[in-house]
Amino acid sequence: MLTGFDRLALEAKYLDRAREFYATHLDRAPSRETDGEVAFDVGGSELVLREPGAVPRGGVHTHYALATPPERYDAWYDRLSASFDLVEFDFGATTSLYFYDPDGNCVEIGGCGAGDADLTGVFEVALEVEDLARAESFYRALGFEVVDRGDQRRRTRLSGPIALELWEPQLGIADARGGLHADLTFAAEDPSAAAEAVRDDACALREVEAGVRVRDPDGHYLTFSGA
Repeated sequence: MLTGFDRLALEAKYLDRAREFYATHLDRAPSRETDGEVAFDVGGSELVLREPGAVPRGGVHTHYALATPPERYDAWYDRLSASFDLVEFDFGATTSLYFYDPDGNCVEIGGCGAGDADLTGVFEVALEVEDLARAESFYRALGFEVVDRGDQRRRTRLSGPIALELWEPQLGIADARGGLHADLTFAAEDPSAAAEAVRDDACALREVEAGVRVRDPDGHYLTFSGA
């Protein structure tokens, strides 16, 4: 149903500061800029920084993860440790580092990417949810599958075009938090069919230029694009 992950939008209180942060520390040049918004290519996915304004605004204090090939991980660690007090976590098969941007988003870089680029895309986003069972049901209707549950069911990990971490309010690794009013864009074989799959549980559904946009029960925006 969903065939890929296209875009993650984050809210930036001061756009110039946020742009400079990502340009400096992730070595990204903007791929496009409009009034109140700047976008960066992060290896097959787009990271959008957006000033507060029209809905959808972009997620706040969102934990998200970027992939890098294993052979490039140490270079990222050396580069970022000069400016940040990094948190590092060993998952067994892979290792990740964590640091924060100026707007309180917890950025993870994990050594799980494939290819030659230094960053190969967004591979995980954490969303804060009120009712875990309800959120699970919503995303499973879109084709996501449960791969892990935390102690006392306070979090659920789903696999799909990216990994989604559904968290009841809590702190994760590096004191990361699930994002509020996140704005995600997915590629879909049939955007209308994807929206129809969650119509009964969505808080809002409407056609937009990119495809079809829905708002989930926790206020997160999902756009399904056929482009």
